[in-house]
Amino acid sequence: QVQPVEHGGGSVQAGGSLRLSCTVSADTYCMGWFRDSGNGRERVANIETGDGTTYYVDSVKGRFTISQDKYTRTLYLEMNNLQPEDTAMYYCAARTAARNDCRLGTRFTFWGHGTQVTVTS
Repeated sequence: QVQPVEHGGGSVQAGGSLRLSCTVSADTYCMGWFRDSGNGRERVANIETGDGTTYYVDSVKGRFTISQDKYTRTLYLEMNNLQPEDTAMYYCAARTAARNDCRLGTRFTFWGHGTQVTVTS
């Protein structure tokens, strides 16, 4: 059973940075970050854990970086130049099945409980 656990949320001023992490208990095929500001869940970034291919939603390109440590099964989201509109609960998700690629829009099976990110102006 894969159970993502997120860490690293908090409060930061606009223009600041935060790094989120997510650990899982088994090998995965895809992992991703999502966020929900109260308006529904939004895809943020995905990574194919095998070859490291990454995918980003346009609104975070150039500011956020998704990465992984395969040996510790840890997923990261480095968030720079944070803006108030980035305020949301951030969720980590994982999938073990290799039936599809890991593009944004792919479905995930396992979800973390979320970590809050608040950006103040």
